Amino acid sequence: MNTNTPGTHTPNTPAANNPFARLPEAAPFTVTSTTVTDGAPWPPEQHASAVPGGKDLSPQLSWNGAPQNTKSYAVTVYDPDAPTGSGFWHWAVADIPATVTELPEGAGDDTGSHLPDGAFQLPNDARATRYIGAAPPAGHGPHRYFVVVHALDIASIGVPADATPAILGFTMAGHILGRAVLTATAQTPA
Repeated sequence: MNTNTPGTHTPNTPAANNPFARLPEAAPFTVTSTTVTDGAPWPPEQHASAVPGGKDLSPQLSWNGAPQNTKSYAVTVYDPDAPTGSGFWHWAVADIPATVTELPEGAGDDTGSHLPDGAFQLPNDARATRYIGAAPPAGHGPHRYFVVVHALDIASIGVPADATPAILGFTMAGHILGRAVLTATAQTPA
């Protein structure tokens, strides 16, 4: 029985709206960042440019311990708490070579010039082919941002460059060997 009244907001909890709940299990490995600590709020620069201090600057990421047969990586940043019914994809990068285990801060700019050869960004839910920072609606409560490195068993995932991050996720589902997750948070006061 649904006890939520349409139009009301139920506070988010860590167990609510788990983006991995219905996905196949994957071997865990480690992702870290010099930009943000797992479980901590995004620094101002990682917020959207529409937010005071925001610069739409993608985080620095480093990862290790991926499964041995990894042939490529994909990186996604997803907010399952966005008031859309489907969350909000902030960034998606595909076809990162298996020899690469780090992305510098700002790699998700408009040019993508700091991405490794062969890697490409897909349009986010704002339809910008770049990283777009956090900007939860004022008073909506805390949002979680799942920064995920996906280790894949295929060198090229084969999605077109104009595909959505959801299509990337659907296509990756049968190719994921491992998953490294870092969660950042953001909240805009009412």
